[in-house]
This record gives sequence, C-alpha cells and structure tokens, in this order.
Amino acid sequence: MTKTTWGALASGSTRTMRGLVAATAMGLVLQASAVLAQTQVFNAVQVSGNQRVATSTILTYAGIAQGEAVSADQLNAAGQNIRASGLFESVDVQAQGGTLAIAVVEFPTVNQISIEGNRRLRDAEFLPLIQSQPRRIYSPAVVERDTATITGLYAQNGRINASVTPRIIRLPDNRVDLVFEVRESGVTEVQRIGFVGNRSFSDRRLRGVLETKQAGLLRAIISRDTYSEERVGFDKQVLTDFYQSRGFADFTLQNVDVTLTRERDAFLITYNIQEGQQFTFGNVGASSALPEVDVDSFRRALTTRTGTSYSPGQVDRDIARLERLAIQQGLTFVAVEPVITRNDRDLSLNVDYQLVRGPRIFVERIDIEGNSTTLDRVVRNQFRTVEGDPFNPREIRQAADRIRALGFFSTAEVEAREGTTPDQVIVDVNVEEAPTGSLSFGANYNTDDGIGLVASFSEANFLGRGQGLSFQIGTGASNRRFEFGFSEPNFLDRDLRAGIDLSYRTTDNQNADYDTENFRVSPSLSFPLSESGRLSTFVAVSFADLTGEAEGISPFIQEEADGDAVTTTSLGYTYSFDNRRTGLDPTAGVVVRFGQEFGFGDTRFIKTTALAAAERRVLSEDVTLRATIEGGHLSYQEGSSRVTDRFFLNGNTFRGFEGNGVGPRDFQVDDDGNVTVDDALGGNSFAVARLEAEFPLGLPEEYGITGGVFADYGSVWDVGRDGPAGTDILYNDFTARATAGVSIFWTTPLGPLRFNFTEALLAEERDETKAFDVTISTAF
Repeated sequence: MTKTTWGALASGSTRTMRGLVAATAMGLVLQASAVLAQTQVFNAVQVSGNQRVATSTILTYAGIAQGEAVSADQLNAAGQNIRASGLFESVDVQAQGGTLAIAVVEFPTVNQISIEGNRRLRDAEFLPLIQSQPRRIYSPAVVERDTATITGLYAQNGRINASVTPRIIRLPDNRVDLVFEVRESGVTEVQRIGFVGNRSFSDRRLRGVLETKQAGLLRAIISRDTYSEERVGFDKQVLTDFYQSRGFADFTLQNVDVTLTRERDAFLITYNIQEGQQFTFGNVGASSALPEVDVDSFRRALTTRTGTSYSPGQVDRDIARLERLAIQQGLTFVAVEPVITRNDRDLSLNVDYQLVRGPRIFVERIDIEGNSTTLDRVVRNQFRTVEGDPFNPREIRQAADRIRALGFFSTAEVEAREGTTPDQVIVDVNVEEAPTGSLSFGANYNTDDGIGLVASFSEANFLGRGQGLSFQIGTGASNRRFEFGFSEPNFLDRDLRAGIDLSYRTTDNQNADYDTENFRVSPSLSFPLSESGRLSTFVAVSFADLTGEAEGISPFIQEEADGDAVTTTSLGYTYSFDNRRTGLDPTAGVVVRFGQEFGFGDTRFIKTTALAAAERRVLSEDVTLRATIEGGHLSYQEGSSRVTDRFFLNGNTFRGFEGNGVGPRDFQVDDDGNVTVDDALGGNSFAVARLEAEFPLGLPEEYGITGGVFADYGSVWDVGRDGPAGTDILYNDFTARATAGVSIFWTTPLGPLRFNFTEALLAEERDETKAFDVTISTAF
C-alpha cells in the first residue's frame, strides 16, 4: 500500500514539474514577444561622430522619422542600413528615453595610394584598374576587390603565387595612406602540354596549333608559356576547328585537365579528346522548291568537290557564295539551309543546299559605340549590309570577323536585337579601341649588306580613318634608304585600296665598283577579282643614276655609268592568287603572282615577273613540303638595260651564292694572267626552281627549332647588248646552276631565323658561292 502511494506521488510530482516548466517557458516567450512588440516614439534625434556626412544623410539611411512609432526590430534595422552605406567604420543606435541616439565613426579619407614591392610590373599597370582613389572615402570592401585585382594581374602574367597585403597608415584629420604590399613570386610556366586520345596527329603537331606554348629556352621573352584561362579557352576552340576542318566531324574535346606541380611552379595541361572518324564530302548539290530560283545556276556556283575532306568552313563559304548569287539575281529573302546526311559505310557526308523562303526581316539601323578615335564609317565599311536591307545573320557574323581583323580594337562585339517592330532588327556594334601605331629603332644584319640601323614609324589607323601611314629610314655599310607609304583601304567607299609609295635609295656597293641613286614614286589601286584573287595596278615615275669611277671597273659598266641619269614613266599591274586561307584543303596552299610593267620615257621596256608556289603538309602534318618556280624577263623596244635594271639572284632567291655572285660577268685578265676586271652584270632573264622540306628534329617543341633540306636550280642570263671592244662577257647564255643544303629554322620572338648550310652542285668557275648564311625565314 505504501509503495503504491509513493509511486503515485512521484508520478504526480513529475507531471507537476513539467507543467511548471511549460508555464514558465510560455511566460518568457510571451514576455519576449511583448518586449519585441513594444514600440517607442522619439521626439528628438541626436547624431554624433559625423564630420563629412551630413546628419540628414544619416537619418535618410536610418529611415526613422520624428514622432514615428518604432519597434526594436526597426531600430536594429536602422543601424544595419547605416552600416550598409559603407561610409562608417562603426555605428551604434540606442534609445535614450524619447531621444534616438546615433553614434558613428566615419571611415577615413584616402590621402594617397602606393604599391610597394613590385619590380616585375609597374605601378602604371595597376593604378588604372584600382577602384580605390585618393580624396575618396576608404572602403574595406573596395580595397579587398583591389587586392584581388592586383593578384589577378600577377596571375595573368604567370605569377600565381604572388601575394598582396593592403595596409593603412593613419594620418591626422581622419586621413590614411593606402599601401598595397606586394610579394612577387617566380613565373609559374606551362611545363607540359599533352594530349590523350589523338591517333591521327602527333602531340607536336597539335601543340603547334595552340596559342599557349610550353616553356622553352627563351622563357624570359615569350609570354605565351604562362598559363592564362582565357588563352586556354581560345585554344579549345582552335583545336576543335583544326580537327573539324580536316574532316573529323564527330570530334569531341571531352575536357582540359589543368594541374599545378607539387612545388606550384609549373602548370601541366592535358587535353582529353575523342577524334572520331574522318569524313569526306559525298554528293554536293543544291535544290529549291521556289519557282523563281534557277537551281542550275546555284549548282554551278558550288566549289566543293566530292572526295575532299569535310570542313564546316567550306560549307559556310558555299552558303555565303550562294547567298551572294541570290542577291545578284534579285532574289530577296531567300535563305540557304544545308541539309547534311551521313553515310557511315563509306565515311562521307552528303550536302544538299536547300534554297528556301526566309523570314522578311529588315535591318532598321546599325549602332556603333566605343569608337572614341575610329570614325563610324571605318566600321560601317566592314558591313555589306546597310539600313533597310534584308537581314542576313551570316553576313552580320562575317562583318564582325572583318571588324576584328582590322586590328584597331581590343574587343569587338556585334549583336542583333529586335527593332521597333517585329520585322526589324537593330545591329549593335560595341568596340574598345586598341593602339594601332608603332615607333621603333633598331638594327638589322644580313650576310650580304652587313649591319644596318633602322628607324621606322607606322600607323594602321591614321586619324581614325582606317588609313595606313608608314615611313622608314635605314642606313648600312653599303646602302641608305628612305621609304614612305600611305594607303586608303576603302577608296570611294568601295573595296578598293588606293595607295602611294615613295622611296629614295643610294648604294655604295661592296660587291661592285659602282654606286647608284634611285628615286621612285608610285600611286596604286588594288581590288579583289575573286575570293582568292586580287589585281593591283600602278603608275610609277622613277629616276635612276649610275656612277662608277673606280680603278678596275668593267668597261661595260663604265659605259653605262658615263651616260645620263634615266627618268622613266611606267604603267603596270600584278595579279595574285592565294588560297592558303580560302582553299578546300587546309593542309595545302597555292600562291600565284604574275605582273608586268610597261616603261616609257628615256627607255621603253616591258618587265615581266611570275611566281608559282605550293605547300603541303604530309605524314600527319609533321612534315611540310614546298615547291616554288620563279622567273622574270626584261624586253626593251627602245634603249637597253643597265646594270641597275637587270635581275640579280641573291641569297633568298638562289641559296648558296653571294649577292651578285651568279650570272653574266665581265671578266678580264692582263698579259701576266692577273685579273683586272671581274664584275657581275646581271641579266635580262632569270628562272629558278626551289624545293624544300621542313621537319621536326626531335628537339622539344618549345625550343621552336626545326630542320630542313633544300635544292635550288636555275640561272640568270642575257645582258641584252654587246659590250665595248675588248669586253669578254662570261655566262651570257643560259648556264644552269644548282645547289643543295640543309637548314635550321628557329622561331624566336625577334623573328623567324633561318640558317642555311649550302653546297654548290653546279657552279661556274667565276661564280661566287656561299656555304653559310643567316636570313629571316619567309614564306613564298
């Protein structure tokens, strides 16, 4: 009985305690709610601590009006609002009876900003990017962003381990000096670029496509061996374009793995790719259900041929060609839609260009912004579309590419948006100007002329008109020259380049016993004839004087030098064809140039020159083969050529010979067998064939060093007239010469250098051969 009674009492006590706790908790909650719900009315406001910020401004941030009933929550929010203004270092909001007391401590004013510890990057590179400014209020949030900006700039330059610490130095009158203390790190370079999944092309070939390069011998000069996220993004697109232009329609770049070495001093970049199968063009044709379309004319306009490697770029070029044809035929609002069907059995892609009715949309206007220097018309000239024309998205994209290709802008964005009505669009062009001029002083060297000093100036966007202006002054051991050039690329607002070139040269030949003085001024016009062809025409007025009084000079040359200076007026043209960018095969290219100059005045002549060259990459594009045939002929109807007019073969035209070292010569000996005269005369005709191959040497690709072999065959001949009595002209008829050798190509930031080691296979006794020379490597 007792046991049961105590148990019941204990159970009852427990229930009683729980009820008391619950009641107490509920009371506290109700009390707190009452406190929070309690409101106050302030009849006065007291603001203290503010020196620069007006009291009314602080009250505006607080959002509390005099006489307004304010809860504790609103009072707390008022303090938060004042702090959020970023003007105060501390804020205290309290209720003091019927008075609202706001005490603030203002952030100091920035007196000056300095950067310390930076040696690799200059202050001028940072200060335009920093948001903190002198005579403005110090803001920790802004300083934090500035710190990230400086650190990011170092990262862009490959110094990802650089650290920046902001510090302030307190000054009187609530002012501070803001100091960014920099600890620079070493350059974190791209140590290795690798590929996974590539079967058709070697790592070396793919690395050659990318803008990012591995660190090499010249790491102190080359900046492309530092890691840049933007550059890698560009490389991803370049790599995709490379594969797709070679027929790999299913190419996929799965991911790019970027890792740091354990020491954090180098990046390792790996591209994981899936090549897929290589496709060729199958059947290519055009079709249309529109009655006004002559389908046969569009089929004839196609340039794609069955069996060539599939390329999206070639499809785009065909579409653009058909769209231009439609406009020429007066067919408006006709769109070209390529329908591509694949045949996995023979790995071909059939393309049917369907001409369909496009939407009736017009260009309302073209708005250009950001061009503070460049005139609007320079940008508008890149559009083939004007206000009121039918809208063609492809043409707008091509215009954007042309604007970027000008090189006048660091960024150029072209976008279309809906106009004032649904059937109109507005094309927005936003650009950011970039430097377009250069002034340089330097020196050059070649084995023929020795060391020379050069000063040059060039401006690609003269006065913001898109015009080119350049001049150059050079002096060397044996020559002096002045050159001036001006060009207008859109003469008469058309795709017509007008220019004028002026040159003045004097020579003191080390390889001959005569001196020359030449002046030439030549206006010109050039315009496209086709997608890959261009025609240039020119008029020229030239003055040429030849002097020579040296002992042992050739009587042949002396006779020419004794004559008067020659003034010539001439007309000429040059046709050039180059499909290296627009051809069907990205691994091959052809260049053809043919020109003639017709001279009048003191002499009448026709000067003809021609060049045909081809290039192809073989063996997975690791080896480049080149072949060039070049020739020229001078024909005189009145007068005769002089030594300054004839052709000479130099080290670039015919490797393995000294300048003026091959061709007709005036050679004489005295009765004792001593050579008294040995002068090159040049020839009215020349022809040279050059073959070469360039290939990797197995060295690390980042060194930029490749090897090559070459062979040259040709000659220069025919001085065009008989010499004075007693003159014995050697090799006046065609006499073949041949050389062969090896080359070392070295791509440096100073320019592509070429070292040739040559052996003469066919040479005449009096020819002047050259076993070694260094030149600037040039293409075609």
